Amino acid sequence: MTKVLPQVLGVLALACAGIVGVLPPTRADELVPVPAGHEADLRFFAADGEQPDGMAAFRRMAEADLTLWVAGNQFFAMPRVIGSFQALHPSISVGLMTLPPGIILQAIQAHGWSFGDAHLALRPDVFATVSIAQLRDTGEIGSYIVYMHNVLELLVAKGNPKHVADLHDLPRPDLRVMLPNPLNEGIMTFYAKPILQRLGLWTALSPGADCADCDATPYVHFTTVHHREIPAAIAGGRADVGLVWRTETLAAIAGGAPVQGIALPSEQNAADQVRYVAGALKSSPHPAAAAAFIDFLGSQLGQDAYKSYGFLPATEGERRPRPLPAS
Repeated sequence: MTKVLPQVLGVLALACAGIVGVLPPTRADELVPVPAGHEADLRFFAADGEQPDGMAAFRRMAEADLTLWVAGNQFFAMPRVIGSFQALHPSISVGLMTLPPGIILQAIQAHGWSFGDAHLALRPDVFATVSIAQLRDTGEIGSYIVYMHNVLELLVAKGNPKHVADLHDLPRPDLRVMLPNPLNEGIMTFYAKPILQRLGLWTALSPGADCADCDATPYVHFTTVHHREIPAAIAGGRADVGLVWRTETLAAIAGGAPVQGIALPSEQNAADQVRYVAGALKSSPHPAAAAAFIDFLGSQLGQDAYKSYGFLPATEGERRPRPLPAS
């Protein structure tokens, strides 16, 4: 009798359970659910130019020649980034997820996602986030590059009607404040929260346990999933001020939102700290494509694609692969 490889049996078991993927058998209830209302964060860039999103993209993820899971605030830049990459590698199809890095890390550790009645048992080829610690916590990445930088700023309605100046204004009782949630949004977890704590502001903004989609105080609301929710809230009159990446402000203005950014002083904007990092997973199903994309991120072409959306370039030295530190 012909022997069947264990990994083949695993894939067959997944298919019978309605789980598409290439990892060992995984129960559907162990997978991380895609947050409701975030279908646009799932995209598929076919080699022939087709670009489905949502469920159509999710169902094709397992057939991609390269799978990228990247921190969600890069959402608006990715069509150009992937388009520039595919111009160099026209035969490579790309599956993309742009969700908060804390959620992505959970999905890597859980071996995949659930979305409605569909399930995907898969790890990405490349994980890109704003934290070296998150790369390390995958247990799957041996080397990484720094490929981009960003800065924090406040977002307000056009004309700054509430006369907001900097982070010290956030506890004002006349302001409705919207902040990235500290549970899974890298912007808050690794950068904004430590600054707010150092300035003695965090307790006034979040006096209880950290949470998401919640009112931390009567005037402070934490986002549900993305800080991309903040520009819409300010444009819609539901918030007076929010904390975002500068690139978020530029994207909102480019989209016609009646908002503006308030630049923060150097001791408040994390300009000397923010690093976008990326690494290929050791278990990458497509190691050659993953290596090609890491090379692209470090190239001038990759830098230019991000720079056009306001991201700050990494130095040539930062863009060279280096071993992931143990701690």
